[in-house]
Amino acid sequence: MTISLDYRDQIAVLTLGDDENRFSPEWLDAIDGHLAEVEDRALGLVTTGLGKFYSNGLDLDWLMAHGDRMQWYVGRVQALFARILTFPLPTVAAVNGHAFGAGSMLAIAHDFRVMRADRGYFCFPEIDIRIPFTPGMAALIQAKSTPQTAVMAMTTGHRYGGAEAHGAGLVDDTAAEDGLVEASIARLTPIIGKDKGTLSAIKSTMYAGVLDALRTDGT
Repeated sequence: MTISLDYRDQIAVLTLGDDENRFSPEWLDAIDGHLAEVEDRALGLVTTGLGKFYSNGLDLDWLMAHGDRMQWYVGRVQALFARILTFPLPTVAAVNGHAFGAGSMLAIAHDFRVMRADRGYFCFPEIDIRIPFTPGMAALIQAKSTPQTAVMAMTTGHRYGGAEAHGAGLVDDTAAEDGLVEASIARLTPIIGKDKGTLSAIKSTMYAGVLDALRTDGT
């Protein structure tokens, strides 16, 4: 788990890791700590991964070993989604590779998404791995996609490459791998500097129903 945080002028770039970047409790703790620093120091946030994966989402191995803590774990994951959804800074997910399941949900919780054009899939595979969406997860995806895209993505497990994800509205733009973070920063630069409290309040109002669902246990 190699999570790192650096700054490009006033924009924070949070690297989620260099492997599958699954949501272990330790990973969640580390991400929460970095987000607290970003809130204090930065004017915008970009998240990305290194190599093949943006994030493969839930740590299924941890869940298999700690089945008695599933409710707690799902609550932690959904709290992260809620935090990103209402983050007091503009946010972009720079999707460098595969984003599956909860990894795609993390990306879609950002204000904007820029995806690598030539490699990687954006996918909600829950139908194929027989894990129904919680009400909060379903509400999040449906709030950030058109009804027909939500039907296709959620009920078929379709894997979207960069261009197709852009066409479906799951991401806002695509870029080459070596320019992905720069393209994400360029999207943020014109819109940084808004009042943090006002921005967070607006997002909280926009997504009030999603937040209620995320903060209610759906296991």
